[in-house]
Amino acid sequence: MVASVLGSAGRFGLADLITAGKLPKDFIYPREFIHVVELGLTQLDPWWIIQGDLLRDLHRGLLERYPTRELIPFAKRQDNDDVACWDGGGSYEVLVIHDFASPGWEDRRHRRFPNFKAWFRQAIEDVIEFES
Repeated sequence: MVASVLGSAGRFGLADLITAGKLPKDFIYPREFIHVVELGLTQLDPWWIIQGDLLRDLHRGLLERYPTRELIPFAKRQDNDDVACWDGGGSYEVLVIHDFASPGWEDRRHRRFPNFKAWFRQAIEDVIEFES
């Protein structure tokens, strides 16, 4: 159900992601997520699945702003500061946090999805709504 461990450069196939050494010990990217990225389905306006330096910078920023959390970001909304993340606490649940909120308020909206597939379905709905 999950993809194998990333290479040392943070690349898995065509995906330029966070290196295994920077991720929580037991976290590996879900296979479904890797597949979506490799298909190039990364610009789902208003959501952008992020990679490369932008992803690594966002990850470092989240670690600084929310040091008690193990947030693993993978997508950001273009119209606000919402970020879709896995909470590295051993769950593959996706939560949408409001970045730059005061610690403790970042997930006040309680937007959670049981897994990446559920988040992706909502992201497609957001595409339809955003374009209207």
